[in-house]
Amino acid sequence: MNSSAYFISDAHLGVNPPGSVPNREQALVHFMESIKGKASHLVIVGDLFEFWYEYNDYVCRNHMDLFFAMRELVKSGCEVHLLQGNHDFAYGDFFPKSLGVLTHKELKLDIQGKKVYFRHGDGVAKSDFGYRLFRRVLDFPLNRFLFRQLHPDWGMALARFVGRNSRKVGESRIIKMEEYLHWANCMLEKTGCSYCILGHHHISGIWNVENGTVASAGDWMKKLTYLRMEAGELDILNFND
Repeated sequence: MNSSAYFISDAHLGVNPPGSVPNREQALVHFMESIKGKASHLVIVGDLFEFWYEYNDYVCRNHMDLFFAMRELVKSGCEVHLLQGNHDFAYGDFFPKSLGVLTHKELKLDIQGKKVYFRHGDGVAKSDFGYRLFRRVLDFPLNRFLFRQLHPDWGMALARFVGRNSRKVGESRIIKMEEYLHWANCMLEKTGCSYCILGHHHISGIWNVENGTVASAGDWMKKLTYLRMEAGELDILNFND
């Protein structure tokens, strides 16, 4: 009987910024292969890709090994869920129709007798006001339509340029963890869940709050850390170990 559930976030595949783990996408493929047959759930809590945008007749060929690994994991009986992040919020129907991977903005699951709520975490901190405004611009239907008119190679190049510059700005940003914990505590009360799993801030940890437990896997960019849930309990592990 499958007994373990795994949660990862923030791989930002498609770029290799300074300090990132070499060949981390292949490491993620090996990770998925290693849990096949013993995982009941794999939840990717946003920002799997540095950028993702779906066209009617185009899929990025740079991630084929990953796509095959995800499909094989689904075929093994594992539920694979993919959450939107602030870098890969434009999912269409490729993952559910072609791979059997379900996509969500937020997610609530019953796992091992526990109710678990998942959200990437972008825009939930009060100090993220500027990002929330920028996200509205990106989500505006006319802007989405105009971006779709670009050749995919040009669109990817533009997105990587924007991503590089936003990362440079973000490096100096102070993470106010108390804002994420406050928001998560409110969501635990609202949803009735025992666990709230977040990503986005790249800080790994498990925090006890008034209404339950908040956890983050950290990132699969510089650390290769992930959360494992067994018998209703969470641990933080490192795939390098």
